[in-house]
Parts: sequence; structure tokens; C-alpha cells
Amino acid sequence: MPLFNSIVKYILLKRMKRIEYFMRNPHVVQQKVFDQLIEAGRETIWGREYKYASIKKPEDFKKQVPINDYNSLKPYIDRCMKGEDNTLWNTPVNWFAKSSGTTSDRSKFIPMTKESLHDCHFKGGTDMLSMFCNMKPDTEMFSGKSLALGGSSKISREKNHKYMVGDLSAVIIENLPIWAEYVRTPGKEVTLHDKWEEKIIRMAEISKEKNVTSISGVPSWTLVLLKKLLEITGKQNIKQVWPGLEVFFHGGVNFTPYREQYNQVIPEGEMNYVETYNASEGFFAIQDREKSDELLLLLDYGIYYEFMPLDQLNEKHPKTLGLQEVQTNTNYALIISTNGGLWRYLIGDTIQFTSLDPYRIQVTGRTKNFINAVGEEIIIDNAEKAMAAAAEQTGAVVNEYTAAPVYFSKKENAAHEWLIEFEQEPDSLEKFSSVLDETLRAVNSDYDAKRYHDIVLRNPVVKAVPRNTFYHWMKQRGKLGGQHKVPRLANDRKHIEQILKLI
Repeated sequence: MPLFNSIVKYILLKRMKRIEYFMRNPHVVQQKVFDQLIEAGRETIWGREYKYASIKKPEDFKKQVPINDYNSLKPYIDRCMKGEDNTLWNTPVNWFAKSSGTTSDRSKFIPMTKESLHDCHFKGGTDMLSMFCNMKPDTEMFSGKSLALGGSSKISREKNHKYMVGDLSAVIIENLPIWAEYVRTPGKEVTLHDKWEEKIIRMAEISKEKNVTSISGVPSWTLVLLKKLLEITGKQNIKQVWPGLEVFFHGGVNFTPYREQYNQVIPEGEMNYVETYNASEGFFAIQDREKSDELLLLLDYGIYYEFMPLDQLNEKHPKTLGLQEVQTNTNYALIISTNGGLWRYLIGDTIQFTSLDPYRIQVTGRTKNFINAVGEEIIIDNAEKAMAAAAEQTGAVVNEYTAAPVYFSKKENAAHEWLIEFEQEPDSLEKFSSVLDETLRAVNSDYDAKRYHDIVLRNPVVKAVPRNTFYHWMKQRGKLGGQHKVPRLANDRKHIEQILKLI
């Protein structure tokens, strides 16, 4: 194993030359990616519609192709899912990554082409390891096993169609080379098991006897697994179970609320934490320096980037900037064109550049109100549907409301706290809360997965607040008037704590 560790490190560190190249030549690399994408899209149905044959430079692209969200691309994705080739991309699409829904669907289905899998997602995973080896040249990570806690859905073949569907982690695991099974624990069968409660127990039971040296996953779910591991083994901390554990590669949600809890299960200072920024749509950035909160933007992954100043979000013809035009300490909405056939796609994230040489970023939020404390991605449309159903079934009339996460504590799992001002009280606040929860589970598959058996999210905490609470709160903030609205959802507790203090 020491020999294997040395060989793997040697191979991975050689890849740093390519990474260093795009760090030194970012604009050259992005122009090459742009040219390749336009060439690939030229003879697709989408490309012919938007006259890709006449696009010679990014300025032409901006003029001819509109900004898109999932709903505007959905008709083309639907055609692709029905088996129509050359719809958005010029190679077959046999896989779709399933993620949380939009205003019109419970789930989104993101096309996964051969190019997006190999030249983006797989490359991101490999470069993540390369950067860690570069940070920690003495690592012994490859002398043991890696443990990856995947998502909530198994791979399934859709009836009467040739394609396969699963969440991103399941799609990637299913497509990894066969040798990957030898360095991972547990095996694919358990990792892709779709019953979360059973899966967590089986993963803990199997992996407790292994020499696990690295783990990867979303902080919320991984914390559940680590706590179950301590419960099963009776150990005080994870390093007593896995003495060789070196690193946790994490992403998906903000790690800050979980940091203290990780310090409780893994002794502080005895663990490396490496953040990644990836989604079904692509692998975008990786932390490349030790103990840093900045992520290196990945520029040669088949993704062409544009950046929209936030004051352009609601404009009919919004202005976007190329990489060479951005500034530090300014929030931008991220727009991507990818080798998965997403064109000028507004992914919904906002980022801020912390460095322009090389280009490093921080993820600062979302373009719309949301709650994504544990990967549930509750959006306004989900909340409005749930609120309407709860009011209808309990005879309530809602004046105002806001919601925010309740983070994990030593005694309880996470939850959502809802402060609701009623014009007419519900027949039963308990029933109101139950219908609210059931409707959210029905309209949002990610929320449903996190609520499974209360493993990550427990029942929502619903509180009725006195009449005029929101009026007094808005007045206190100097935000009375028609142009100011009560924020329905927030991914932190700033607003909700202000209101609770007020009442």
C-alpha cells in the first residue's frame, strides 16, 4: 500500500501542470472552451435555431442566444428524454441527473453527456485529489479506503426509454471505472441503497472495520453517518475508529453551521476540510489552498462562464461580463454554457471573486429566496404551495410569514422554523404544520429525502406571531412601503432572530 500511495500521488501531482496552465492563461483557455462549445452546438436543433454557424466571438453569442433557466430549456430537454438526438448537444445523452424541482416540476432532469461526465465531473474529482496532494505532499490517503456518502435516489431506467436517471452522485458512481470499487468502502450496492435509514446503518457497520482515510459528501448527511458510527462503536471520536482519516471533501451546503459539530466528533486540528463547488450542471471550483475559504475557478472543464451583475437580473436584455471584465468583492449571478448542452444557463447561484490572478471565488448565495441548510433547496414556489394547502385545509387566513433553518444541535436534528401572522387562526396549528410539511414533501423531492424518518430534518417548527408583528418589524428596519416585501425564505437566521427578539 505505501508503494501504491506513492504511485498515485506521482500521477496526480503531474496533473498540477495543467491546472497551473489555466491559472496562468485563463482567457486563452476560456476562449478555447468557447470555440469548442460553439462548434459542438452548431448542428444541434438548438444551434440551428439560434444560428450558431454565424457565431464567431462571445459578443455574437450574447446577441443571438438568450439567458435561460431550466423552464426555458425544458422543452428541449423533454425532446432529448424522448430519444431525439442532437437536441442540445451533438452526442447521445444516456444519463440524466435528477435534482430539486422548479416552479413547474417536482424534479429537474439535467442532461449528462459523455463529455460532461468525463471532461467535467470526473476531471473535477481527480483534480480535487491532485490539489490536496499538492497541499499535503506527505499524505498517506491512498494507503486506505475512501468513503463517499451519495445522494437519495438509485439509478433507474425510465419505462420505454433508453436513458437512465439518478441523482448526481449515483450517476457518477455508476459510471466510475471498475478499479474504483477496490478503493472505496462500502461497495456500490450499499452506497446506492435508496432506503436512507438502512443505508446509514449498513455503511457504518461495514466501514467501521476498514482503514478509511478520506470521506466525501454533504456535511449534513455525513454528520448523521459519523454519529451513527460512534453510536455503534462506542468510541468518543471518529479518529478512534479511523486513525488514518485525513480529509473530508465537502460541498452542497454552507459548512459553517456544522463546523462546531464536526469539532465535537473529530478532534479540532486533526482533520483537513476541503470545499468543492459542484452541482448536476457542472463542477465549477475547488479549494486549492490549505485552510482557505476561497475556491479556484476551474476553466478547462468544458464550461464557458459569464457573470451577470445583480442589478441586471430583472432586465429584459441583461448585460453579462466575461472573465476578463469582472471585479473583486462584487456579487454576480453565475451563467454557464456547458458540454452537457446547457446554453447561457442561469444556475441560480451568486458568486464573488476574491482574486483575479488566479481567479478564485466564494459562493455568496442564490438569486432568489430559498432555504438550503441541508441540501433541501426549498424555493418560494414550494413554500407558497404548502402555505396555501395548509391554510385551505385548516380554515386559516395568512397575512405574512417568513421561514429559516434551525441548525443541528447536540440533542436535535435540523428543522425549518416558520413564523406566521394569521388574519384568521387555523382550526389546529398542529394540523396546519402537518399539511405544510406534507405538501413540501410532495412538491420537492430533495426536502422529502431529508425528511425521511427525521434522519436529517425533523418536523417543521411552526409559530403563530401576534397581529402586526411584521408591520412593526418592517417599520423598525425602515422598510415600510409598497416596494418593500417581507422576505419569505432565508438561508440564515438573521431576520427570524430579529422578529423573535421583537416579540
